[in-house]
Amino acid sequence: MAWFNLDELKKHIRKDNSVLVVWDVQEALVNNIFNKSEFIPKLQELIDSARKNNVPIVYTKITPLPERFQPPYMRRSFNPGDIVKEVYPKEGDVILNKNTADIFVGTNFELMLRNIGITTIVFTGIATDIGVETSARHAQALGFLPVIAKEAVSSGDKDAHERSLANLQRLMLVLPNSEIINRWNS
Repeated sequence: MAWFNLDELKKHIRKDNSVLVVWDVQEALVNNIFNKSEFIPKLQELIDSARKNNVPIVYTKITPLPERFQPPYMRRSFNPGDIVKEVYPKEGDVILNKNTADIFVGTNFELMLRNIGITTIVFTGIATDIGVETSARHAQALGFLPVIAKEAVSSGDKDAHERSLANLQRLMLVLPNSEIINRWNS
C-alpha cells in the first residue's frame, strides 16, 4: 500500500510543469531488453504526446569517462551505441551526457528543471532497476514528483524490472501511458 493519495498526486501531472526523461535508450541496451517489441511503440507514444503538448524531452546518454578516469571496477570497454533511431531526439530536445546511474550526479539537470519551473519528472527508458529507479528516488528526495511510465521502462532482467516497479509503486506514481497522456491533454 502506498503512503500517498494517488488521485491527489495525479493532479500534479500537467503539461506545463512536466518533463519527459528518456533514459539511456541506446542500441546495446535496447537490444538486450526482454520486451523490445512492446517497449519501443509505448515509448514512441509518450514522446509523441510530449511533443504535441510542448512537454520538454530530455534524453540521457551514457558517456563514459576516459578509461584512465573510470573507477577501477568500470575500466572495461563498453560501447552502448547511439540513441536508437525509432525514438531519436529532434530539434529542441535535450541530450544530457552522463556517466553515472543518476541523472542528478555530475549534470546540470536539477538546475535546468528549476530554471523553467518543472516539478514533475516522467521517467521512461532502460534500465528500470538501475538508472531509472536511482534517478526517480533522487528526484523525490529533491522535492520533484517522479512518475514512472510503467509501459515505457524496461530492463535486461525481467525479474529485476518487476521488483523495481513493485518497490517504486509503494513510493511514487507508476502509471500506464494513458493516464499520463490524459493528464497532459487536460
